[in-house]
Order: sequence, then C-alpha cells, then structure tokens
Amino acid sequence: MDTTVDVTRHSQPFIPDSRRAWIRLAVAVLIGSLGSVGMWSVVVALPAVQSEFGVARGTASLAFTLVMLGFGIGQVVTGKISDRYGIVAAIGVGIGILGLGYIGAGVSSVIWQFILVHFLIGLSSAATFGPLMAEASHWFDRYRGLAVAIAASGNYIGGTIWPPVISWGMQSAGWRSTHIGIGIFTAVAMTLALIVLRLLMGSGTRRSHVDAAPPRVDLGLSTNALTAILSLASIACCVAMSMPQVHIVAYCGDLGYGVARGAQMLSLMLGFGIISRIGSGFLADRIGGVRTLLIGSIAQGSALLMYLFFDGLTSLYVISALFGLFQGGIVPSYAIIVREAMPAREAGTRIGIVIFASVFGMSFGGWVSGVIFDATGSYSAAFLNGLAWNALNMTIVVGLLLRARQRLAMA
Repeated sequence: MDTTVDVTRHSQPFIPDSRRAWIRLAVAVLIGSLGSVGMWSVVVALPAVQSEFGVARGTASLAFTLVMLGFGIGQVVTGKISDRYGIVAAIGVGIGILGLGYIGAGVSSVIWQFILVHFLIGLSSAATFGPLMAEASHWFDRYRGLAVAIAASGNYIGGTIWPPVISWGMQSAGWRSTHIGIGIFTAVAMTLALIVLRLLMGSGTRRSHVDAAPPRVDLGLSTNALTAILSLASIACCVAMSMPQVHIVAYCGDLGYGVARGAQMLSLMLGFGIISRIGSGFLADRIGGVRTLLIGSIAQGSALLMYLFFDGLTSLYVISALFGLFQGGIVPSYAIIVREAMPAREAGTRIGIVIFASVFGMSFGGWVSGVIFDATGSYSAAFLNGLAWNALNMTIVVGLLLRARQRLAMA
C-alpha cells in the first residue's frame, strides 16, 4: 500500500500560486544560480587554458562541448530522478559531483583531463536547471509561465555573477586555484540552500506533480512526436545561441580589447537575459509558449545579424546586451510548452529530453564555431552559420503555430 498519498492527504494541503510557493521559488533560484557555474567558468577560462596547454582554439573549446554534453545528459537523468524520488534527491546527487569535478579540473595535468572532467561538471549542474523548471511548474497554475521563467533565470543570474568573479580569481590566484575554490564553495553553499528547500517542502510528499494541474493545450500530436519536434527546434536555436555566448570572450581578445572586456560583455549579455526570461514568462501566461518562442527566435536572429556589421568596443557592448535581452526567454519557452501540452507526471523527463537537445545544440555550436574560426581566421563565417540554424528554428516554430491555427479552424 502506498502510504505517501495517505500522509499527504492528512497534512496541510499545498496551495498553488501561494506565498509558500513563491518562497520555494526564491530558494530554487538561489540554488540554480550557484549550480550554473559549470556553464560559464569554462568560457572565461578558455584563453588561459588554451595558452597553458598550447592547443588550438577548437581543441580547447571541446571542454565546453563536454560540459554541455554532460549538462544535456544530466537533464534526462536528473529529470527521471526528480520524477521518481523528488527534486531534493536530484540536486543532492549533483552537489557532490560538482565539487569533485571542479577540484579535478584544477589539478588536471594535460588538456584531455581538463576536457573530460568537464563532462562531470556539466552532468552535476543539470539538476539545477531543467528539473528545477519542472518542479516550479508544479507549484503554480495561474503564474506557471512566469514561475518557470524565473526558475530558469537562476542560470542567467549565475551567468551574470560568475564570469567577472572567475576572471578576478584567475587574475589573482590563477585558473587552477580558482577552480578548486569554486568546487569547495559551491558544495557548501548549495548544501545549505538545499536543506532550506527541503524544510520548505516538508515531508508529506516526495513528488509535487501528484496534485499538479493537467495540460491546457492540445496540438494533436503524440507526446513522443511533440518531444521530437521540440528537440529539433531546440538544437537549431541553441547552435545559433552558442556563438556569442561561448566565443565572445575569445572574440574580444582577438580584436585587441582583452578577455576582461569579453567577460564583462558575457556578464552583460546574461544580465539582460534575466530580464528577457522573466518577460517571456509574463508573455507566455498571456499568449502561450509557442508564440513566445517564435518572438524570441526572430529577435535572436536579428541580434546575430548585428554582430556581422559592428565590431567596435561600444557596439559590441550594446549588441551583447541586446542579444541577451532578445534570446533569454527562448529555452524556458520549451519547458512552458511541455507543461502546457504534456502530463505533469512526465514533466521532469520530457523537459529534460528537450533541454538535452538544446544543450547538444549549444555544445555542437560552441565546438563548430571554434573549428570555423580555425579554418577561416575570423568569426564572420561562424556568425553566418548561427543565422542559418536560427532560420531552421523559426521554420519549425512557425509550423507548430500554423498547425495550432488549423486545428482551431477545424474545431
């Protein structure tokens, strides 16, 4: 007999959109901000690592590819753990691996050790992104889109704070000591935050999706078919997204502005991305996830186009801010669409699969942009490559939107 349900029924019921839900969300954002360091440290460390090990830009970029691959696979693994055992268990597993991964990166003696250990760093960071978005979607009904976007913003809050901190640490103590310090600090800080979240959630139930609201949207597609379509769209948009996010620091160094300027631009980009993510949540609650995704895709393509025509220092700061403002809401839109159209009990796994696809796009895009740079000596062709993938994403999303309109006309 399942006693979990009985305990839940006799405990104080949880009310969606309540003050308690918002407090949980605030703690979740803190955890996401800390755990997201794995996404951004390698971007800042890329020039120093390349120089120390004496390798090509494409080879050094493989560290980002591995961290994103681990992050993507981790979305599915930790999503399944969250669906079955709860979000606390999923994040707890990630914390231990994250600390060990950063210490391993700091003591790497050859480039391949540094690259491979970033798979573990990415794997451990995964629980603080997709599963947290799925979990937040169970705490809200009226403000579900906004909640998912806020939960996803932890990734960009971390992206705003971590790059300049890591840059300062590297200048002060070197990249090795900085990585070891990150591993120790995140393990302690995230454990304390997770304990607070566990206390807020109580002991009545392990899985918040049991009483979550049902799907709102029917696109006339099977769950597997919609997952596949969203996954392809995720790959396309994130190949485009990866070019500025992964290579802006190195790009500024090549232009003679210095890597510190590039780190500032990355921080600015992700800071404006927070505004974009929260704004996309408000928008999705009003017009739906598919339309919100299309708006973000069109805006992202516009910003990418600007990089081709302007490379002055002031221009790059402005365009980086615009890029963050335009694209920040894209990835949360996929999670919103999943919750709008799929059962709550599958949310962690399905969102994990789609986020895995987006991470694959980011990892492939980050690597291929480095290869294109090595082949051409500039980033112009890499920006064009990103624009082509962005156009594919727009085509897929328009197809979903037209299908939704056709079903409405037939109803």
